[in-house]
Amino acid sequence: MPVRIEKIPLGPVEANCFVVTDEASLLSLVIDPGGFDGSLERLIKDKQIKYILLTHGHYDHILGVHDLKQRTGAEVMIHALDAPCLEDEYESLAALSLYPGLQKCLTADRLLEDGDSVTLGETVLRVMHTPGHTKGSVCYVDEEDRVIFSGDTLFCMTIGRTDLPGGDDRQMLDSLKRLIALDGDYTVCTGHNRNTTLSSERVRNRYIRRML
Repeated sequence: MPVRIEKIPLGPVEANCFVVTDEASLLSLVIDPGGFDGSLERLIKDKQIKYILLTHGHYDHILGVHDLKQRTGAEVMIHALDAPCLEDEYESLAALSLYPGLQKCLTADRLLEDGDSVTLGETVLRVMHTPGHTKGSVCYVDEEDRVIFSGDTLFCMTIGRTDLPGGDDRQMLDSLKRLIALDGDYTVCTGHNRNTTLSSERVRNRYIRRML
């Protein structure tokens, strides 16, 4: 059965948060809660939230994690290299932003590595380590439903920044090569702005076209 994906912009810079529900089990997970407010509470009101998955540790993607975990008891997962961001607002860049003091720190429940899987009912998300924006950036790949949650690695017609602490141009290019090497087409649910498709980005994204 397919998954149901609901998108909601959250937090001070309206990063995209995704609520993913496995239609077979009706279990749900939340990806990148950049804030926790009434709109997210209403969206998850009747859902059983099992996991909170993070594509990376920048503050605009994690500011809602603490309160969402308090509300749901969900297991928090992040790549090991970005785990310090949950515990330190300097690591997450929150302290250096326009919004210092907003972050409520916590410790991740599970540290992810490349090739790990997260299973939600009949839905399986494969963890693809895609450093470049941060050291611990990941994409979550649902091969059955042909969906990628790309965080700030790949956007519609552009890519994530590499000029922030932990960013790396070469790693970003290597990560993009891994993404575009995936077989066939995928819907790409991005960390900011509108969704796209892998086929479209192979053709229209100037950064990717340079590699082809």
